Amino acid sequence: MKIVFMGTPDFAVPCLKTLAESDHEVAAVFTQPDKPKGRGYKMIPTPVKTAAEEYGLPVYQPLSLRKGEDAEKSIKILNDIAPDLIVVTAYGQILPKEILELPKHGCVNIHASLLPKYRGAAPINWVILNGETETGVTSMQMSEGLDTGDMLIKKSMKIGENETYQELYDRLSVMGGEVLAETIEAILNGSLSPEKQNDSLSCYSPMIKKEMSALDFSRSAEEIHNTIRGVTGFTMLEGKRLKVFRSEILDNIAPESENGEIVDADSFAVKCGDGRLIRFCEVQPEGKKRMKTEDFLRGKKLTKGEKLNF
Repeated sequence: MKIVFMGTPDFAVPCLKTLAESDHEVAAVFTQPDKPKGRGYKMIPTPVKTAAEEYGLPVYQPLSLRKGEDAEKSIKILNDIAPDLIVVTAYGQILPKEILELPKHGCVNIHASLLPKYRGAAPINWVILNGETETGVTSMQMSEGLDTGDMLIKKSMKIGENETYQELYDRLSVMGGEVLAETIEAILNGSLSPEKQNDSLSCYSPMIKKEMSALDFSRSAEEIHNTIRGVTGFTMLEGKRLKVFRSEILDNIAPESENGEIVDADSFAVKCGDGRLIRFCEVQPEGKKRMKTEDFLRGKKLTKGEKLNF
């Protein structure tokens, strides 16, 4: 098949590699424009662009596919290519109806959730924030709605109780490539059985906001733990910002301590709103590098009864 791929972050790279290393023709790769980064504002290519160039694939980076000169040029390019299939993985742009209807086999999206649950931009964060124990990847026939098209192939995986967003992200990205390969094979052999989504079972996963990372110690240990796992938490220690990347819930209970109080200074265990303790396992003090808590405690003496806030 002649395929056009659309994707942007490193999550989409395994899907692109699946196509580039197959017998199919990847006629073009569409990705978001390069963005300035760092103190020197150097223009940095997207991970998908970098991977596409390694495979010698033509890359296009329109500002928009829906309006303006870029959209007109892109639609002409796609019409000239006349792809059999367009594959979309975390592209970051909404495709207009004209593009959705262009390929022979339509447009297939690889989405990092078990649809119809967690439609939207940040499904991996939200499954962790909500304490889910299972997630997966769904391939979907794209429609004009937001992640509402018919489901094609679905694979699931368990979420570890201490697994972080980045760890789950990496595992799901690999699964995305596997689901894509299965989907294309099913398209070719005619074995697909599209399944309509039950909207009553759906939920939305909106973009993550910075303020969601603030650790509120009036909440339960599980909620705080899931915040740290899902979006990286932060708190204030002695007037300075402390990021928390990894944690674990302890069995200990400290009913007489206040919420946010350091109960065990030797292990950095803090009292939560439900009486249980949470231990910080990996932190980053303001102005310093990310480190394991035991390394942090070698250079910083905590005081039992000291209180954290946000």
